[in-house]
Amino acid sequence: MEQRFKAYDRDQDFLLPPSMRDWLPKGDLAYFVADLMEELDLSEMYAYYEVSETDGGTRVKALSGQPPFDPRMMTALVLYAYANGTPSSRRIAKLCERDVGYRVITADQQPNFRTISEFRRIHLASLSKLFVQVLHIAREAGLIKLGHVSLDSTKVKANASRHKAMSYGRMKDKEAEYAKKVKELLKEAERTDEAEDRRYGKENRGDELPEELRFHKTRLAKIRQAKKALEAKAVEEARQAGKLDADGRPKPQKRGRPRKVDPGTPAPNKQYNFTDPESQIMKMGHGSFDQAYNCQAAVDSKAQIIVARSVTNSPNEKRLLVPAVKQIQENLGKRPKKLSADSGYYSDANVRHLRAKSIDDYVCPDRLKHGETPAPVRGRPRKDLSFIDRVRRKLRTKKGARVYALRKQIPEPVFGQMKRCRNLRQFLLRGVEKVDAEWSLWCTGHNLIKIWAAGG
Repeated sequence: MEQRFKAYDRDQDFLLPPSMRDWLPKGDLAYFVADLMEELDLSEMYAYYEVSETDGGTRVKALSGQPPFDPRMMTALVLYAYANGTPSSRRIAKLCERDVGYRVITADQQPNFRTISEFRRIHLASLSKLFVQVLHIAREAGLIKLGHVSLDSTKVKANASRHKAMSYGRMKDKEAEYAKKVKELLKEAERTDEAEDRRYGKENRGDELPEELRFHKTRLAKIRQAKKALEAKAVEEARQAGKLDADGRPKPQKRGRPRKVDPGTPAPNKQYNFTDPESQIMKMGHGSFDQAYNCQAAVDSKAQIIVARSVTNSPNEKRLLVPAVKQIQENLGKRPKKLSADSGYYSDANVRHLRAKSIDDYVCPDRLKHGETPAPVRGRPRKDLSFIDRVRRKLRTKKGARVYALRKQIPEPVFGQMKRCRNLRQFLLRGVEKVDAEWSLWCTGHNLIKIWAAGG
């Protein structure tokens, strides 16, 4: 029995060149991101490649040889990659060859991974600023109301291993150990040189440092540099806390338990990571500890748009609520009506600040266990209640419990989408400043997805 199929010929040429607008269905994210570039101000990036007169000479910031790729295309490529959870420049370069969406974004151009990585490095600050521009587009699309904003955090692994960290106490032990080894190896090298001089004559060399000595000297220098960094940080923290006098000496202790460590001296268990010194050991969501950064996101309840974001290397979040409120106002020109946050952000000063700004506060003073619900209250509050008890009581009212319960529905799905759907496992860059800019790209990519999903 004869069977008939559609013609299949991989060597068939096209009579007319195909249009990239036919490669993907209408309304695809790739078209949305590419079209969005016409709405963004990329003048700061274009200015990098302009010729300018400085000090009587000409400074050209374009790459030598071939002209650089258009910043519109490269910016669209980077944002599209982060929206899809693909921050690796090598992975992006490969997808530019194999993935239709990436080929549409680049107009079938194929920048290599070094070009992509270098573009991100050069324009990292400018790329991070696009977060606010995309935020304004989300507001124009009606996706931001600032009726209820919830502030939360997530720990993201740093580009460093916790096994590359060393405590201050161990540094002191290792410094003495390596100093002793270096001294012994230098004496051994001198004895070897003298013996070889007697055996082969002084014309022959033999003064090169042995490999073992080079390793110990380098390691000793790194440990001493790390010690100085921890000591300088401890002094700065003690000075800011007012624990040092004008001469930099510890102030006398007036009350409390005797100090185990004087102010301005690092605690013996204070860690320093040799790969990324600015990252810190933090407790991760699954209960283990790792080298990480603390990533903040204030999320609007309307469409889960991130309206403020930041990164810190401190696990303490009490000092982060006020800057988040300030950033929301700077980004959008007004404050939220309600703000909710968990116990990590609570302090009397933070709640008073929200109330002074006429923001309805729902910040829990107590750490609640999973599934725990405090007993509800009714009636008027007693007049003798303390400030913190009044805050507790507000959250235990019917309205307070209902509003605070939304905190789990607003920011936590955002982190889940980033980590589960877009594979945010670890940052690529190192240092607070660069990681903050990379977190901005992740947040911008998330907002792009939300705008596109809402109809663009």
